[in-house]
Amino acid sequence: MNSSPAFFEALVLDLLHAMGYGANREALQRVGGSGDGGIDGIISLDRLGLEKVYVQAKRWANKVGSPEIQTFMGALQLQHASKGVFMTTSAFTRDAIETAARARGTIVLVDGHRLAGLMIDHSVGVTPRPINIPRVDQDYFEED
Repeated sequence: MNSSPAFFEALVLDLLHAMGYGANREALQRVGGSGDGGIDGIISLDRLGLEKVYVQAKRWANKVGSPEIQTFMGALQLQHASKGVFMTTSAFTRDAIETAARARGTIVLVDGHRLAGLMIDHSVGVTPRPINIPRVDQDYFEED
């Protein structure tokens, strides 16, 4: 939450790339900012860019509601897109979830809890480290 919206948009694209989306790193384009038309990123799923996924990234504390999903749906329609991913640091209202389910194409919603889990699973923004858990050596304590 302390990072800039631009950083969060880049993080979301890094995560999607780590998850295997995009033909290569250059296939992920950040387009967020003022006047972005409701699209923060575009992922080309194939090398020619024939199939694309559009991304919305919201770094919010409050729940994302139906109006934000409807705005994203409109942005997808203007792009003639059928696939979208909406990621947020917060959560989605029930109305937002229902609205996304009624979309003409597919809109995948990823809330903050799922986002954190995906970041851990795909080592984005985290570094795994081994944990040393001592185990009692029973042989040492055996008396002959």
